[in-house]
Amino acid sequence: MKNIYIIGVGLIGGSLAIDIKKKNPEVIIHGISRKETTLDEALALKLIDKKAILDDVDKADLVIICIPVDATVNILPAILDKIPVTGLVIDAGSTKEAICKAVENHPKRRNFLAMHPIAGTEHSGPSAAISGLFEGKTNIVCEVEKTAFKLQEKALKLVIDIGMRIRYMNPVAHDKHIAYVSHLSHISSFMLGKTVIDKEKNERDIFDMAGSGFASTVRLAKSSPEMWTPIFKQNKDNVIETLEEYINNLTQFKDMMRQNDFDAIYNEMKNANHIKDILKGIN
Repeated sequence: MKNIYIIGVGLIGGSLAIDIKKKNPEVIIHGISRKETTLDEALALKLIDKKAILDDVDKADLVIICIPVDATVNILPAILDKIPVTGLVIDAGSTKEAICKAVENHPKRRNFLAMHPIAGTEHSGPSAAISGLFEGKTNIVCEVEKTAFKLQEKALKLVIDIGMRIRYMNPVAHDKHIAYVSHLSHISSFMLGKTVIDKEKNERDIFDMAGSGFASTVRLAKSSPEMWTPIFKQNKDNVIETLEEYINNLTQFKDMMRQNDFDAIYNEMKNANHIKDILKGIN
């Protein structure tokens, strides 16, 4: 692969650009964005080699789409229309079912590979891009059987080379599981931030009294609403299901507090401690 076009040169797109270029210095990274200032910044940071526009993808060996999932659904068919028969399009969206459905009958479906690299921070934009973001992280691949073998082989090698492990999953299962382990944690963080802001009117009090526990729990509330609102919209049913279970657990906890049942509270927290064994080794 020589010509790689990245649509959306922010945290994910920019970090991919850094690591791909490090492993493949001969590759030319082209950046595409609806904002000229984003491309100017990406060039200045040396995330990309050249600016490009959507029409240029007819010369691409690989197109990586790293934009909000609603925009991906809209733009993906047009990108596939333009991609050469030897080119591949991949996406990095946090939902997969709607994206896969958008091109399920496209004549160039074999030129698309649905991916979700599970990595990130609460920051956004080109300046948020960092080297090594994907090292040791999981990349979910959906409907791999619908992608031409030689094309998928090249893409999988690319992500393995930057340190990712591959897991295969169907889009429906992906969206259900990711609602629990990713989408719910973001909602919890956003709503914790909202609760504190609503009740603690003095910002100095929040700053002075916020410990590391609060800071780490609310960290995801700094994430981009422009990115996360479309994710919640596309995965609405699964997100509502997870919220119902989460709210039920919170209600039970509140009831135990009212009943002074601190033995039950202790047991609930002790059982929840098992998460540290499941997540051992994750930073």
